[in-house]
Amino acid sequence: MAKVEDCPGFETFGADVKAARKAKHLTRKTLAEMVGIEWRYLANIENKDTIPSLPVIIQLIKVCGLPVERYFNPEIMREESAQRQRISHKLKLCPEQYLTVIEGALDGALKTEKSADETEGV
Repeated sequence: MAKVEDCPGFETFGADVKAARKAKHLTRKTLAEMVGIEWRYLANIENKDTIPSLPVIIQLIKVCGLPVERYFNPEIMREESAQRQRISHKLKLCPEQYLTVIEGALDGALKTEKSADETEGV
C-alpha cells in the first residue's frame, strides 16, 4: 500500500473522501460496500493517508463526486485560488435540490459585478 508522501497530488485524498462521504450522509460501511472494499480499509484511507489501488481510487472518485484533476493533474488545481478550489469542491458535493439556489446567488453576484463594471466604464 502506498502512502500519501509517495503520491504527490493525493495529500488531501483521504480527507476529501471522508468529507464527501459525510456530505452524502453515507456510513463508512455503506461507502465501502459501494466501492467493494472493507470498511476498515476505507477507514485507513480516510484517516491514515493510505493510498488505495487505482481501481479503488476511481470508484471512490466516482461515488464521492471528487474532482479527478485534483489528484492526477494537481498543477491545474494549484493555479486556482484556494477559495475557488474549496467552492468548487463544495459545489460537487452539494445535493441537486440546492443547485438552483446556488445558481441564483451566482447569477445575482455576476449581475451586480457586471453592473458595477458598466457604471465604472470598464
